[in-house]
Amino acid sequence: MQIIRYATAAGAAVAVHDGRAIRPLPVRSVAELLIQPRDRMREILDRAGQAMPPRTPVRMLPPVDGLTEVWACGVTYERSSTARQEESQVADVYARVYDAERPELFFKSQAWRVCGPGEPIGIRPDSEISVPEPELALACNSIGEIVGVTICNDVSSRSIEGQNPLYLPQAKVYLGACALGPGIVPVWELPGIGSLAITASVLRGGQAVWHGETSTARLHRGLDELVHYLFRHASFPHGVILSTGTGLVPELDFTLLEGDEVRIDIAGVGSLTNVVRPATAEWFGWLTPEPDRSTAG
Repeated sequence: MQIIRYATAAGAAVAVHDGRAIRPLPVRSVAELLIQPRDRMREILDRAGQAMPPRTPVRMLPPVDGLTEVWACGVTYERSSTARQEESQVADVYARVYDAERPELFFKSQAWRVCGPGEPIGIRPDSEISVPEPELALACNSIGEIVGVTICNDVSSRSIEGQNPLYLPQAKVYLGACALGPGIVPVWELPGIGSLAITASVLRGGQAVWHGETSTARLHRGLDELVHYLFRHASFPHGVILSTGTGLVPELDFTLLEGDEVRIDIAGVGSLTNVVRPATAEWFGWLTPEPDRSTAG
């Protein structure tokens, strides 16, 4: 079962999708669910309405809305530590944070900037090397409980971050740099989130130009530990999405190009597919603070 957001003529709606049927939920937003304690959230999901008619066309939206923020972790896999040191002119910073007591956490996106399934993702025109970063993302409620998981593509500029670690916000936060989806799988529906297979592929002209595989079992830090540090001296009244870092980083001679198709699969969670576009207003002018994406294209 997944919690999904989808477009209707009246705006965005929230439902549960069990793989066969879509059943609307008695809430107006995903944030309304993430305000609740886990047990109360589960009760609300159990009250889903009647299934929508078969073959009803649905435009999927990113499973995040309202004032819910997206945060991310860095250097949580050995491969990520190695890659960051390869690209950086101050490699020691990444070697040290990998084994440090405190993890690297950074703000990634407001809900309204997030791209959903099938929507374009962006690469900066001023970046020489841009890459997808396939990650398991945790949906946490307002009291810091992990209530679900989804897929995040933490699209990044390796060349900008490599110039100076202080350029991290520019490398990570821009138009089309964050994609989530397809929905949120409740944690009680997916035991063993600490050992999920993750695969990612980039297609160019229909041909695979990069492919990678890893598992959340290779995370250097515990999921509860990452959430604990995020909530230390911080509050998230509408819940938060925490992306847990990537274990899949292409070699330095690879960069995303306009028109590439990026597909990320996480076992038990689903697939997230997006096409790459330049991070310009021409392609991402539809990203606005209004949550209704029924006319986005």
